[in-house]
Amino acid sequence: MSRHSGGSGELPLDDEIGREQEYVSMLYNRLDELRDQAAHRLTAELHNTGGTLQDRSQRDSSVAMYADQVEQFSAVENGLCFGRLDGDDDSRRYIGRIGIFDTTGDYDPLLMDWRAPAARPFYLATAANPQGVRRRRHLRTRQRKVTGLNDEVLDIDTASPGAHEELTGEASLLAALNAGRTGRMRDIVETIQAEQDEVIRAELPGVMVVQGGPGTGKTAVALHRAAYLLYTHRRELSSRGVLLVGPNATFLRYISQVLPTLAETGVLLRTQGDLFPGVSAQRAEPAETAALKGRAVLAEVLALAVRDRQWVPDEPLEIEVERETLTLDPEIVRAARDRVRRADRPHNLARALFDVEIVHALADQVAERIGADPLGGDNLLDEADRAEIRRELREESEIQAALDRLWPVLTPQRLLADLYADPDRIAAATPMLGEDERALLRRERGGWTPADVPLLDEAAELLGEDERAAAARRDRIRTMEREYAEGVLEIARGSRSIDVEDEAEGGEILGVTDLIDADRLLERQEEADRLTTAQRAAADRTWAFGHVIVDEAQELSPMAWRLLMRRCPSRSMTIVGDVAQTGALSGTPSWADALAPYVEQRWRLTELTVSYRTPAEIMAVAADVLAEIDPALRPPRSVRESGVPPWDRTVPDGRLAAELVAEATREAAGLTEGRLGVLVPAGLVGELGAAVTAALPEAAVGEHPELESRVVVLTVAQAKGLEFDSVLVVDPDRMVAESPRGRSDLYVALTRATQRLGVLRPAS
Repeated sequence: MSRHSGGSGELPLDDEIGREQEYVSMLYNRLDELRDQAAHRLTAELHNTGGTLQDRSQRDSSVAMYADQVEQFSAVENGLCFGRLDGDDDSRRYIGRIGIFDTTGDYDPLLMDWRAPAARPFYLATAANPQGVRRRRHLRTRQRKVTGLNDEVLDIDTASPGAHEELTGEASLLAALNAGRTGRMRDIVETIQAEQDEVIRAELPGVMVVQGGPGTGKTAVALHRAAYLLYTHRRELSSRGVLLVGPNATFLRYISQVLPTLAETGVLLRTQGDLFPGVSAQRAEPAETAALKGRAVLAEVLALAVRDRQWVPDEPLEIEVERETLTLDPEIVRAARDRVRRADRPHNLARALFDVEIVHALADQVAERIGADPLGGDNLLDEADRAEIRRELREESEIQAALDRLWPVLTPQRLLADLYADPDRIAAATPMLGEDERALLRRERGGWTPADVPLLDEAAELLGEDERAAAARRDRIRTMEREYAEGVLEIARGSRSIDVEDEAEGGEILGVTDLIDADRLLERQEEADRLTTAQRAAADRTWAFGHVIVDEAQELSPMAWRLLMRRCPSRSMTIVGDVAQTGALSGTPSWADALAPYVEQRWRLTELTVSYRTPAEIMAVAADVLAEIDPALRPPRSVRESGVPPWDRTVPDGRLAAELVAEATREAAGLTEGRLGVLVPAGLVGELGAAVTAALPEAAVGEHPELESRVVVLTVAQAKGLEFDSVLVVDPDRMVAESPRGRSDLYVALTRATQRLGVLRPAS
């Protein structure tokens, strides 16, 4: 492959850039036209408030569509066009972030969306397999200006000796890899490599596992796959949505700008702790407790916890009703409970059946007393009389209170909070656990941890939602909204002018209150409040997504897998991770073990084998740790060298913080651009973070550190999926000792750098 040189038969480089600038400027002018057109149509639709119900529904759909278009056209501003393909047939195709067409003629494509099938040779064509492409051109732009270009002539006879045949757009790729980091992930749409493209464009159905070592682009591939699937399967996925699950909130902030730059804003990004609507899982807990909560046996524990709330008293239960005492014997309650359990309904939905059983038993007691024949004959009450007794008993507050004790309607939050707070309830639900494990579950009320979220979801499945409570909640909301609508109309009535000078004699002036009542106003408001698919999915625990993508999936516990499988009944999933980097104690040691309960062997494995982020010098250090994790594992192959050897220095005891501050200060001063990551053991993050921020006030540390800071102090768990130009790893031996999977944590820490790596360790 030969690069553009401005030689014989070609224009000088400056002239080529000038020609490309003309074309790119034309594309931006067309983009401005499209954005202005969408904005004008959006404004017009917002002013269109009349019409029938169908008209208003169409208006709301149009408003959403035009708003999305305005957002999309703004998001693709940077790097709109990044490539060109010249075909053997002298055709020319420009490749970019979206498709733009010439509407003045035959609707010819001016810019081809990178996801279109015809754009695929941009990523796959090689000199050995040119796919009809004579030349591939990469355009470099800054804002709207073309700043440079790289050409590859796909001719096997002129290919450079020793060239990386497996790399496409090698010059552009290496430029991107060597560029300074900004604290936010960039897309790789300009430099997608062949093995990555195969994953991105893989078919939609089924479960695909993408296994890849550090720096292989797993996260970027996952994000670009989301954009590709929405482009290719828009009709299938637009109504059900795509869910992307990441390991923590810091990671989601890091990747948050990628999908908008790929012209997609409809993907729901969530952590495990965000997947139960209404719950914010911010509470911390020991790793051992989180590991226990992640075990599959917790599903059985929760089922037993629910059954434990279906209470049978040891002694007869006396209920005072209108100066009369009714008695519920344990045998009656047990028989009722057993009959209801055989119906196999969720706990809350079964409550109505239990009520019927108990009320019938109590009504029989009343009937025996008041309907007994003094002469010893048959009971004097007929079925209508007994039905009336049952109706009256159901309305008695004391009976309802007794039913609530025997078979309470529970929320998942109440079930779990009551369980954790009561050692007796824990003991009843955990016959399969030891005392030490039970002690891990014991805690006071208040707040939820990420490991609680799969348990809350499991509890919701076991409990079901009580229809009466749900209906009452809907009625309350409707009443509140109607009262608000009536208030709006009352204001309108009060502001209506009584003295209208130009009112025609005998005529009638119609105000808003003459044309609409509170219910209609409320209906219109509800129509206007339509949510996007992602918004509706985020609020609905039972939502079934069209596709689910999980990044850093090796960290998921068995209980978390249960939750995610409920979110995707179709089993259309992309699972991305590296089992060698598993840090969570309940994480995935084997993809087969994790997936077998749900899809058996019906999943496919794809491996990414090339590391683009990690230089060869750093990968050699990390490879030694990988061999200690599992000698059978092989590190990915680095495509470049940085020329900077990693260093490892032992510091005197008591000098670790001071030496770290000195080294971080030197490293930060040497960064003309980019970011420094300081990775420390979890037990030292407070002490070392304070030392670094005291010396470097611009440094960030904490639960949610600002990644755009030049220096960021993180634990390994926080650094999952992130990358920095330079990395300092502090006290690696303590990192290893902090967890049974500490070597995996160290492997992660050593592979976060794109350029330079240093290790500081105390002498002892």
